Order: sequence, then structure tokens, then C-alpha cells
Amino acid sequence: MRLFFCLVHILFNENQGKPVKTKTKQLTLIRSLACRKSIFLLETKTGSYRPKPLNPKLMKNEDIAEILRDIAGLLDVKGDSPFRIKAYLKAASALESLQEDISKTKQKIPGIGKGIKEKIDEFLKKGKIKYLEELKEETAIRQIVTHYFETKGLALQELKQSAKKRKIIYSRYTRPAKELIELAGSVEKAKKAISKVAEWAKSRNLDYAIETVFKKWLELDQLKPKEIVKKPFYKNRPMVWSDAKKKWFVISIDGEWLEYADKEDKIEWKIEK
Repeated sequence: MRLFFCLVHILFNENQGKPVKTKTKQLTLIRSLACRKSIFLLETKTGSYRPKPLNPKLMKNEDIAEILRDIAGLLDVKGDSPFRIKAYLKAASALESLQEDISKTKQKIPGIGKGIKEKIDEFLKKGKIKYLEELKEETAIRQIVTHYFETKGLALQELKQSAKKRKIIYSRYTRPAKELIELAGSVEKAKKAISKVAEWAKSRNLDYAIETVFKKWLELDQLKPKEIVKKPFYKNRPMVWSDAKKKWFVISIDGEWLEYADKEDKIEWKIEK
């Protein structure tokens, strides 16, 4: 809560002492401030996120198959025809099974229809598929909502079923998802932000929403999961190690230290909550 009021205070100052009334203005100011203070980059183990350039000349059949699977995944998120989704998955499998380099194959490949073959040729020629880019843009908000629920342990098919039964009101999440994309600058960065907040919150048994990412935006690079601490127990009684005596002791109900005489593999290590 204190951080939230600090953020309001920052926005107030950034707007030259005037209240920030619109969410669009708030997002613009937060993004501007984050960029100036170098907080915008989301750190990973290998550094900040940078998409890898695609060079069609270096792509193998398996790599292009992965792109076809990406298209199938986005069609699934979109709620497209199951037959079209299966067609892309079938083509991906056919491509992986192909012994010859796809760029050198001139004959028709079983499992790959004319339309999908045209998209593969488009990629080999231009390094991108227009249809894939259109799908990414069209499903951007749905991707964010889907990813959010995946971090909650709800798979896409379960999400669709829950939405049909009105257990989840999908439209309730579209606005914050759209605003998060605007703030992050891309779908991928928005997903990384959600994942980071989810990891931090779940390690502390806290609930979180897409809006939580906004509140934690300026400290994303500082958010760390709670360290998992395991403590020793024997028959549900806590234990302590004595460095002086080089022995384990079991703490009784009365708080007395009882020397442990059983085997070490009988000690249970439990996660401290």
C-alpha cells in the first residue's frame, strides 16, 4: 500500500504538481519515468530480453516447424477452427519428419497443404510470415489474459470452458491486459512481467491480478521469490544441530533438547511456510 501511494506521489510530481486524472496519462508517465531510471528492462539469467533475429538461411526444418506450432497456438487462443489448428500441427510434424531440407524440396510433402506450404515459402523468401504477424497483433490481449491464467494453473482449454459457463468473465480482464501491453511495450515483455509478479506472489502465498503488475512495475527488477527454507523434523518435532557437540537434538513439547539417537535418513526436511 505504501508503494502505491509513493507511485501516486511520483505521478503527481512528474505531472508538474497537477493530479493525473486519466489512466492513459498515468501509463505514459510511468513508462517515461521507468525508462529514465533504467527500470524498464526485465532481467533474465542471461540479461535483458532481446528477441533473436530470424535468418531463414540458417533455419532448419525443426525451427520452421516450431513457427507453425506458434501459429497453431495463436489460432487456439483466438478460438479458431479445430481443423485449421490440427492442419498446422500436422504440417509441423510432417516437417520434422522430413529427411531433406525444406528449402531444397520441390515435390509435394504429405501432411502439408498448399496454403501452409505457401507460408513456409514466404518465410524462406522474406524471413517472416505476414499471417503470423497479423495473428500476434489480433490475439495480443487474449495472449496476455491466457498467460495470466496459466500462471494461476489454469490451462487454455479450462479457461475456455470456464468462460463458456460464465465462471470467468473474460471481458473483465481485457482492459488491464491492453493497458499492460501499452505500458510494457510488447506482449512478450508484458508476459515476462506477469510471470515475475506471479513467481514473487506465489512464493509468499499471495493472490495477484494483472493490475498487481502495475503496482509493482517500478520494482520489477527487485522482485525475488521467497527463499525456500527447509527445517529438520523427527516425528513432527523440530530438531536443532549443536556445533559444539556435533549432534542432532529433538526439541520436546516442553522445550527440552533430547539427544537424537536414530539414523540420519529418518530426519524429515520440511519447507518452512
